[in-house]
Parts: sequence; structure tokens; C-alpha cells
Amino acid sequence: MTRFRVRRGAVVAVLLVLAFGVAAALGVQASRTAGDHRDQADRVLRDYAKLAAARVGQRSATDIYYAVMPPLKALQHTYERNPHKPPPGPRDLHFETMEHAFSLAPYIRFTFRMDLKTGQLMLAGQAPKIVRRWLTDTLPVHTHTVYDTSWHMGTVLGRPAGDRRYVVYTVLRDADGVLRTALGFEAKPTALEPLLVEATSTAKFALLPRPLTGGVQYDSMGSIIITDSYGVEIYRSPVQYTSPYTAGDTIGTDMGALFAHATLRAEVADQLIIGGLPKSRLPLILSLLGLTAALIGTALFQLRRESQLTQLRTDFISGVSHELRTPLAQIRMFSETLTLGRVRSEEERRRSLAIIDQEARRLTHLVENLLHFSRSERRTAHIAPEPTALAPLVQEVIDGFAPLAAARGVTLAASVPEDLVVPADPGAVRQMLLNLLDNAVKYGPAGQEVRIGATRENGVARLSVADRGPGIPRADRERVWDRFWRLERDRDSSVAGSGIGLAVVRELADLHHGRAWIDDAGPDGAGTRVVIELPA
Repeated sequence: MTRFRVRRGAVVAVLLVLAFGVAAALGVQASRTAGDHRDQADRVLRDYAKLAAARVGQRSATDIYYAVMPPLKALQHTYERNPHKPPPGPRDLHFETMEHAFSLAPYIRFTFRMDLKTGQLMLAGQAPKIVRRWLTDTLPVHTHTVYDTSWHMGTVLGRPAGDRRYVVYTVLRDADGVLRTALGFEAKPTALEPLLVEATSTAKFALLPRPLTGGVQYDSMGSIIITDSYGVEIYRSPVQYTSPYTAGDTIGTDMGALFAHATLRAEVADQLIIGGLPKSRLPLILSLLGLTAALIGTALFQLRRESQLTQLRTDFISGVSHELRTPLAQIRMFSETLTLGRVRSEEERRRSLAIIDQEARRLTHLVENLLHFSRSERRTAHIAPEPTALAPLVQEVIDGFAPLAAARGVTLAASVPEDLVVPADPGAVRQMLLNLLDNAVKYGPAGQEVRIGATRENGVARLSVADRGPGIPRADRERVWDRFWRLERDRDSSVAGSGIGLAVVRELADLHHGRAWIDDAGPDGAGTRVVIELPA
């Protein structure tokens, strides 16, 4: 039966460990799934940032187009009326802008016309020689590589001699349809800032399409920075946010190679994702796994305790059975001897009766222990203290236990003051002394002397039993008071024991509001001295 219980406990333990493994695997899978959802949401938000940057670039390119086209058309109109006349100067260039459109007129520094075939350049306005050379070298190449014929315009942002120049031009075709004449102007690069402010203002522009934003306003959704190809910052929105959802896009090489950078505000991410931004489930999963591990650990501990208690109960039953069987066998044997008249002399008859009395006393002592143990298990154990003189009580115990001690050649000696009186239950004190004497005789050497002593100190009485046995190691002097627990050296010995004798002693001492402990019997460390302290 014990083997079956142990095997069943092992199976349950394995199942609990497997259950924890399954829970851990599910937790890992749930954590990965939550992480995948979060990564997907992050990718969506970064895509939104790319969309915002593209929208900023598209809107900026459109507004630049509408700002530069009126002066370009004015130059084209002047050239078509008189191709041989020099281009009009900045002050003579008259053009009209659309309502609410940005005007470049205050920022134009010179106008020009260039024959792309011959390289002849005509300027009206102030332009340093190095700027003329740069323009002559740059325009033919730019026209053939960057110029967008569908927009009928092109822009060049250069830095001749370290001075930033923003050139806008259009190209007219000759009779053969070949790009031949470039007309344009150079404007201060500072014109781009107010132009882009106008282009990206909140009143005119939403960073993301309205259906995606859930009603979030542009100025609280994100921030914008626009730079040129040299890294010079041209424009930044008044409020700037820091977030991982940042992207950039070009406004167009034909618009001067400007770049738009858009950053979405992290706090509005929940409103941009359907259902909100997935929260990390890792703390919850770890908490649940920790709770599961704690519960499984508790269950395994309880299984281990149950296995230990089962073993202790088995040892207890075995010990008690052995202790009962030996005296019962002796009583039965000598009773049959007397009944059948097999004694050969009066001396043998008296010896047989003495052995029957001795074994009956041992049974009585064992049954008293079992009865007290049963009452303590049901928590119904109680005592009835009364003024008790210890000297006569100790002598009574010695007289009753003497036959059991004599069987092993043990002598009992007592030293108890005649006037020592304590408020105690005589039956409980008798039971404690019998348990201690039984242990001293059982585990001590044959022919030893067991001493019982008593003293009064500081309002307490100390009753002690000392033997000359092998003693109890200091590491085990607390554990021996536990129920069913026996020293390792005694578990496989021929000495039977129930494992409850000392436990009964301590419980009875506690009921008297006293205590019990173990000392060495002598200065050489040999033997055991058990002390019971009772209020005096």
C-alpha cells in the first residue's frame, strides 16, 4: 500500500510538472503573439509616418509650384512678345498670384535667359561672376537629367562659393520641339521658409487623411521638419515630438532636392490603430506563471509531506505493534505456564508472576501514551493542576518502574527536596517521568544508573532525568520532540519505539505553561539529561 501511494505521488508530481510545462509553453506563445501584434502595430504606425511625410512632400511641392509659376509665366510671356529683348529685371517683372497664394516677388534677386545650345547667358539684376559660371555649368546638365517636362518647371538649389542659391526656371522648345531656351530667376533661399509655413499650416493641411486620424487635430498629432540637400533646416513646426514613428520623403529633385521629415506623436498611437496599440502582456503572463509555479510548488510540497507523513505513520504503527506484541507474548507465555502448571518451584511461579506484572506495566505505560496522543490529535487533552509534592510522586514512579528497569540491570536514583511542591497534574507528571525513564532504560546501556533530580530556581521547579547512554547530537535536540521522529541511528535498530514519547512530554509541559529541553548529562558530553521546567 505504501509503495502504491509513493508511486501515485510520483505520478501526480510528474503530471504537475508537465502541467507547468504546458502553462509555460502557452505563456511563451501568448507573449510571442502579443509581441507580433505589437510589431504589426508598430509597422502600421511607421507606414502612417511614411504616408505623413509623403503628404507633406506632395503638399509642399504643390505650393512651391503655384508660387513659382506666375513669375515664370511672366518671363515666358515677355520672351514670346520680343525674343531678342533682354529679360526684365526683378523690379520690372510684373505678375499676379492666385488668392491667398504666396508671392516670390520680394525675394527675386535676378532673372536670366540662356540658350542651351550655344550656352549664351543673359541676366537682369545682380549676380556675381562665380554665380554666372555656376549657372552656365549647371543648367544644361540639370535640364537633361532632372527637369520635369510635365510640370514645365525645374528648380536648382546650389551653393556656389558657399553661398546658397535657389534657381527656378522653365524651358521653351524650338520649332523642332527641342528644349532650347531656359527662362528663370534666382530667389533668396529664405523665401522657402514662409512658403513652406504657408503650405503646411494647420488650417489648410492635415498630416494624415481624416478617416485615419479619428478626429485628432494636426497640431497635436505630429511634427514636421524640412531640410535641403545640404542638411540645412528650412522649416520646423512649432511643436516637436520625439517618437519611434518617424519617416522621411523627398519633396522632389525638381523642387530643389528638399526633404520632409514627419514624426507621429506616440501618445496618439492608440487613436490611430483600430482597437488601440496592443499592450504588453508579459507582466501578466509572468505573474500567472509565477502563481502557477507557486501553486505547483505548494502541491509538490504537500505531496512530499504526505509521503513523509505516510512513512512516519507506517513506522509508528510498526513500532507500536512491535511494542505491543513483545509484552503480550510474554504475558501469554507465562500465563499459559501458570495455567498448565508447568512451574517446577515456588520461585519459578513468583518469577512468572513478576514478569507478567512487568509486561502489564509496560502495556499500561504504552496505552497511556497512545491515549494522550489521541486526545492531543483531537485537541481535547487537558490537565487538572493541584498542589503536588514531587518527592513522593517521584518515589511512586520509581517503585512502579523498578521492575522494568531491573530487567536490564538498571538502577534508579532520586534526589528531590521533600518540601518541593508545584501546581501540577500528578497523572501528567507521572506520565512524563515514565516516558523519560522508559527512553533512558531502552536506549541506555545495561547496568547503568539513571538519576532523577529536582530543584527550585527563580520561581520555577526543574525536574530532570539523566542517563549514561550515547546521548543526542545537538543538531537533533529539537527534532526529537517532533511526533514520529526518531534518530537515524535508532530507525533500523532492534530497539522498538513509537516516536511519540518525547512529543507527549513536551505537550504535557506546555499544558502546564512550562517547557522541556535536552542537555548533556555530564561534563564529558556522555549521556542525556532531559529537563522539565514547571511553574513552582
